[in-house]
Amino acid sequence: MASLEWCKNQKDGLQLAEPSENIAEDYLQNAEESLRVLQRVMENGSRIWTATVKYYIEYFCVSAVLARLGISSEIHDCTIEAVEFLEDQDVIDEGVSTRLKKSKELRIENQYNLKNRPVDVDIDELRELMLDMKEVKDNLTKRKVNEIRSKLFS
Repeated sequence: MASLEWCKNQKDGLQLAEPSENIAEDYLQNAEESLRVLQRVMENGSRIWTATVKYYIEYFCVSAVLARLGISSEIHDCTIEAVEFLEDQDVIDEGVSTRLKKSKELRIENQYNLKNRPVDVDIDELRELMLDMKEVKDNLTKRKVNEIRSKLFS
């Protein structure tokens, strides 16, 4: 797993960006759209695409919070590191990073390693994650955004 320092030193790792409510909302809309896709994929029984879409729903949800904070990352392990940091700062509830890691690992096993492992999906839990991340995003004040950015990039 990557570390925060390593991630901040990578070209596509953790970087400061302009905090954006619009991009954050776009990520949440992508999560919502992906949830509809997931339901259709599950009907077809594809474990590869179920794992992939499930992971991206979770990834889009946390990316919404990062966009609101003005933190960007194109390296998924670095995004997960940022989520762990936000858990430590009591911005995001504990367990989201662990959930994201497990979903990412299953996606890789099914999509790239062709393991065809079963995918446990609870649509209500995914909806709850979306609502939780929307609430986190909506409750971030300018002061809190600046505090988090300062702590992460000091």
